[in-house]
Amino acid sequence: MLVETLPSSIVRYPDPRLRRKCEPIEAFDDGLAALVERMFEMMLRGQGVGLAAPQVGVSRLLFVANPTGKPEDNAVYINPVLSDLVGTVEAEEGCLSFPDVRANIRRARRCRIQARDLAGNPIDRVGEDLMARIWQHEMDHLYGRLIVDRMNDTDKIANKKLLTDLESSYGRRSKKR
Repeated sequence: MLVETLPSSIVRYPDPRLRRKCEPIEAFDDGLAALVERMFEMMLRGQGVGLAAPQVGVSRLLFVANPTGKPEDNAVYINPVLSDLVGTVEAEEGCLSFPDVRANIRRARRCRIQARDLAGNPIDRVGEDLMARIWQHEMDHLYGRLIVDRMNDTDKIANKKLLTDLESSYGRRSKKR
């Protein structure tokens, strides 16, 4: 089992768990299925389009995504690998671990993902635009890279107060432990 108890909240910046590189998943079991179900609940409750395992405190190569919010569009990506990145486009992104922070991030317009689904079956897809952006954003989380690492100087200045508030809030929570 990946976790003793299922996560109850999304991990927020600057929690160090967001900076850890994740480990592969080897067991495709009921514990993994329960974690994935909880991740979808948390992503949808936060009105997100993707959520990576480190964002719920689990350092494993796993993320969920849904670009439309429709249940039939839920997708799970386990031990994913991106390749064939083509073109570039800049667009606004947010992140559930950075509430209210928005930034213009340059990403590949199209890419390929190879991964495993919840049953361990292989996935091999090509995504464009929003789907490609989601995959790239969530893959960043799996390797400890955050939206703040990709911000240009203008976005860092524009979000300075929000980032400082998140850092202060984390510091207060850490002292209470």
